[in-house]
Amino acid sequence: MASSLTREQVLWRWRILIATYIGYAGYYLARKVFSICKTSLVADFGWDLRAVAHIWTVYLVAYMLGQFLNSFIGRKYGARVILLGGLAVSIGCNFVFGFANSYATFLVFMFVNGLVQATGWPGVVGTVSQWLRKKEQGTYMGFWSTNYQLGTMVVGTLGGYLLGKYGWRWSFFGCNLITIGVWWLLYFWQRNRPEDAGLSAIVEKPAEDVRAVRASEATRVSFKEYLFIALNPVVLVMGASYFCVKFLRYALDSWLPAFLNIQGLGVANASYFSQVFTVAGFGGAIVTGILLDRYFKGNWAVLSLLMGLGMIAGYLAVIHLGTTPISVAMWFGVVGFMVYGPDTMLAGVASVVVAGEMNTVAVAGVVNGIGSIGPIVQEEVIAYLMRGDPATGIRNTNLLYLSMSIAFVCLMVVVSWRLRVAHRQHREHDAAAA
Repeated sequence: MASSLTREQVLWRWRILIATYIGYAGYYLARKVFSICKTSLVADFGWDLRAVAHIWTVYLVAYMLGQFLNSFIGRKYGARVILLGGLAVSIGCNFVFGFANSYATFLVFMFVNGLVQATGWPGVVGTVSQWLRKKEQGTYMGFWSTNYQLGTMVVGTLGGYLLGKYGWRWSFFGCNLITIGVWWLLYFWQRNRPEDAGLSAIVEKPAEDVRAVRASEATRVSFKEYLFIALNPVVLVMGASYFCVKFLRYALDSWLPAFLNIQGLGVANASYFSQVFTVAGFGGAIVTGILLDRYFKGNWAVLSLLMGLGMIAGYLAVIHLGTTPISVAMWFGVVGFMVYGPDTMLAGVASVVVAGEMNTVAVAGVVNGIGSIGPIVQEEVIAYLMRGDPATGIRNTNLLYLSMSIAFVCLMVVVSWRLRVAHRQHREHDAAAA
């Protein structure tokens, strides 16, 4: 238990949790500014919104590719290397954006920014996994996984203020100056393992090896050993499940304000009420972590399956009970609560559990990489469904959301089954070896 830790271990662990929490929020300061500056770029350069959307699509594609690339680099060289290197390059890209005057500059450096932004999540999850014991991972990571929501709120507040007061260039510059401070915090407070800070290990080897993916736990691995992890069926099905979750989360982030506006709310109120989804998700992430430790004993797959059923119920309520824009927003709050739980587990604690702490960077990167295809696909698919009559488009989109929730539940049934099979096979193998 945490009470058995030495004073130095406790102090360093809090440094790690704070540094990685603020660190990943800082990644969002170097990522999300572009989103709030879209219309300003259109006004200044005479581009249309579709051209601006292409820049963001380039980012999303690069981010997806970067997840796979950095899952290998991080597994080979450690989380500290990819965190400090990736955030430093991202800071450089955002300074370029602040000075940029051409479409080509935005395209090229947005691609680079996507690649290095992909260092963030595998790096921070891989770090935290070495500092939390199994019985406390859910609770700590439930609170800790709200880091990207904090980053989004800071960008919306600080970036929005600078945008309105001084223009889009200073929105990039101002947020970037904060990010430089975040980089230094990571430099001084981030360590891959307690041993790197001169401490004894915090994570103890369990009496029974319950990893579903038994891969090398050496400090560095070959590309062949990495592929053994990346192509494991359990990891691939986790990635497919995360595709459904990120499809839903990014779709609602992107389209819910527009849907509420189409259904009768003014643009300002549509923006305000769309935040119900995010705020409810904030609570969902925390509650899920507590439930995982206290009642589900680390069984993230079953908990995710149950929350998937909650997603289905939420979307059925949106379709059949969402008779006014306000009621639609409230029911989407239920959806947000259910979506953010699996969102935090699949690329977080689940990545730690299935292959062990040393392989967390690799698993989190692969799962997040497959999942990151979802945000790319959803934008184009929903735009296609919304052609023509808006009411029909919204109805068809909600049916698509419901279908993705059903697909997620089916995939979590497969994951739960695969985990049980893998654990049984490992027990039989260990018994035979003994």
